[in-house]
Amino acid sequence: MADPVRVVVVDDQALMRAGFRALLDAEEGIEVVGEAADGQQGLDLVRRCAPDVALVDVQMPVMTGIETTRHIAADPALAGVHVVILTNYGLDEYVFDALRAGAAGFLLKDTEPVELLQAVRVAARGDALLSPSITRRLIGEFVFCPPDRSTPTGLETLTRREHEVTGLAARGLTNEEIAAHMVISPFTAKTHISRAMTKLGARDRAQLVVFAYESGLVEPRRQPLPLPGVRARRPRT
Repeated sequence: MADPVRVVVVDDQALMRAGFRALLDAEEGIEVVGEAADGQQGLDLVRRCAPDVALVDVQMPVMTGIETTRHIAADPALAGVHVVILTNYGLDEYVFDALRAGAAGFLLKDTEPVELLQAVRVAARGDALLSPSITRRLIGEFVFCPPDRSTPTGLETLTRREHEVTGLAARGLTNEEIAAHMVISPFTAKTHISRAMTKLGARDRAQLVVFAYESGLVEPRRQPLPLPGVRARRPRT
């Protein structure tokens, strides 16, 4: 039997932590190994437990979720920890900063239980951003700044195939969809993705996607189309 996916929950709301813990602990193959009430406690907990996945609230006292994520991503001893940011808003302005800091992806706190469980398993495999639809919506909303073309991008180190798969991943395609598009096997698509990540110094697939947009490899659409299953939300005032 495979080892369970080990998870820590970091959120300053006790009721929210309890809800996530109850849901995750009830699922076979997933184990909550600890919880914390602020970012600093969460960082200390992750360092002690080295979980597979850390569910981290974006806004917390003492240390924000983004700061916590940045510390985790910068620690070579925690390279196997995949941070998933928890947010109340699908278009939270902090989400892209969190991905830049090294988060594997993000989840809405009101996501359906089955989607949360699936996201934890996907994040544990390193196959972030969790959902192609969330990838597309995220990129469409947050990556409007023109790329900085004055600094080296590293794109020249990629082979033609690696260049192509990076662009397709940035548009939200799964390995299976990339394989179908390029007429290759999913395993080969995953291999190309892994090699591109290594060459570009990307911690995981999420950072590869961020890199693709920031380097100008892929241009975001200014008016993203509504996505099935994703509810529109009013911006905060």
